[in-house]
Amino acid sequence: MSHEVHLYGIKNCDTVRKSLKWLAEKQIDCVFHDLKKETLPAELISEWLEQVDKDKLINKRGLTWRKTPSEDKLLNDDAAVIKLIQTYPTVVKRPVMFNGEFWSVGFKPDDWDHLFL
Repeated sequence: MSHEVHLYGIKNCDTVRKSLKWLAEKQIDCVFHDLKKETLPAELISEWLEQVDKDKLINKRGLTWRKTPSEDKLLNDDAAVIKLIQTYPTVVKRPVMFNGEFWSVGFKPDDWDHLFL
């Protein structure tokens, strides 16, 4: 692949580990971004929202969402989603991956075969 692959997640997430293993098995290099260690710029999150619906991007079944105050869960516009992700980065469904052309959320090997191979 001619573009640089980027994967956003957290190291202790099982799905992220499976994703990294899949990439390694396919000999696809990627740049890993740890959501717990890196502050995500608003421009990047905005780019995600151009290709991924906010309801797919936000993990509403996770612990972070359940612990998030109600007032922060009002996602009426992109600015609110950006603020939520910047404040609680682990609320993002993982992994978020950029294959050089498209953004993808979650890990499904069959989908990734289509994105990479």
